[in-house]
Amino acid sequence: MGDTMQGMTADNRLPRDAQSILELAARSMFDLFATASEGMMLVDRKARVVWINDQYRRFLPALGFEREEDFVGHPVSSVVQNTQMHQVLATGKPILIDLLTNKAGTFVVSRIPLRDDAGEVIGVLGIVLFDHPETTLQPLIAKFARLEQDLSDARRELASQRRTKYTFASFVGTSPGALEVKRQARRAACSSSPVLLLGETGTGKELLAHAIHAASPRAGRPFVSVNMAAVPEALLEAEFFGVAPGAYTGADKKGRDGKFKLADGGTLFLDELGDMPMAVQVKLLRALQEGEIEPLGSNKLVRFDVRVVAATSRDLQHMVREGSFREDLYYRLNVLPIRVPPLRERRDDVPLLIEALCEDIAARGAGEQLDLLPCARALLAAQPWRGNIRELRNVLEQLALRSDSPQIAAPQVEAVLRESGLDRIEPAVMPAPVQAVAVGGGDTRPLPAQIAELEQRAIAAALQRSGGNRAAAARLLGISRASLYDKLGAAFASADVSEIQTNV
Repeated sequence: MGDTMQGMTADNRLPRDAQSILELAARSMFDLFATASEGMMLVDRKARVVWINDQYRRFLPALGFEREEDFVGHPVSSVVQNTQMHQVLATGKPILIDLLTNKAGTFVVSRIPLRDDAGEVIGVLGIVLFDHPETTLQPLIAKFARLEQDLSDARRELASQRRTKYTFASFVGTSPGALEVKRQARRAACSSSPVLLLGETGTGKELLAHAIHAASPRAGRPFVSVNMAAVPEALLEAEFFGVAPGAYTGADKKGRDGKFKLADGGTLFLDELGDMPMAVQVKLLRALQEGEIEPLGSNKLVRFDVRVVAATSRDLQHMVREGSFREDLYYRLNVLPIRVPPLRERRDDVPLLIEALCEDIAARGAGEQLDLLPCARALLAAQPWRGNIRELRNVLEQLALRSDSPQIAAPQVEAVLRESGLDRIEPAVMPAPVQAVAVGGGDTRPLPAQIAELEQRAIAAALQRSGGNRAAAARLLGISRASLYDKLGAAFASADVSEIQTNV
């Protein structure tokens, strides 16, 4: 057996030096391409066609040439449409697989630069590997088409997630408090300065952030949100600034963009701002001041253009005083503060909110839309709603899932409220019925006098309910404080004001 191996080695005519191996491989590959390919072409360093083989000649009529001399000797870009041979000449880099479409059809082609002994590119060899790729490469093309479709679907899904979900029309309410919030937010949308939304949980701060972006010049760009309370402290920096490729063990080799990069050109919404760790506050402040970030594991600064909208239910001023929130960051973000009032300060909006929430709950598949009787609506409007609109929605969803009939009365509402853990259920306040005036009798005073009396009674009831607080009474009545003062002044000027004097 040893003799056999020695004989094989002795008869082996393969070269042993690298240069001879390369020359043999090049010759063998050229012979393979020359016989197995559909055609070959050679261009010189000036991108002129200097040679074509027999197989390539059959494409000449389809390309519009009757004679070979009308093709060979001419610039390749003038005789072959969509060619990339000149690009290979310029870069020296091969294009191993490509699809080329021209007058002759669609082909799978390869372009290989040719170099002299000094390594300088002196020409390019073009090879037509396959014609009719729609049949010869059908499995590959089908797979590529599926990947293209998957990529397109993923991009559309990502784009939809980065769009705003709400507009100012989504912020339901016509009370003075709601109208003032929307007025301030619309003004903020026209600016590029940071906005700070302040208010209790469930008041609609995130909705307003979406609406501000949707009404701003950045509406066509991404809206990206970060919830400080939902991201572990150890990951917040990576979440904000991104990660460079291979920054640490287990990191993605391609790197990962942070929220600042994803929101570039658009709006970055920082929810639950008061839960941001101090270490991240320092880096966030620097990023906002400099307009640039440094991804984890990178030493390169990345510029960004982001409009920041922040929201919190915590008292940031108190946190600044006790040292748990940086004062300089607070002033950086508190440029356009907007206070979103709690639901108990805009009780007049409760009926509208009930209607809108019931429609949305029904649309999401919770059954037929609820029809709350006046007594049930009044009971809901009287509650303090510590969780605000979010809590109101929760109660309505429970009613929708528990009730066999869409018509809801006060006892059903009261049962759900008790099970929700309310310390005290406020009684419903029903509006006083308007007494009808019989034809030919009743009150025959002039209409303006009757309207003035009704206004005085309404003002008296509002002042009594608010404990004499005129600002709160104005909110209950749905008028401005100035209008309330005018009406009070008119009442004092009249002779019949005894009904309201005890409440002013």
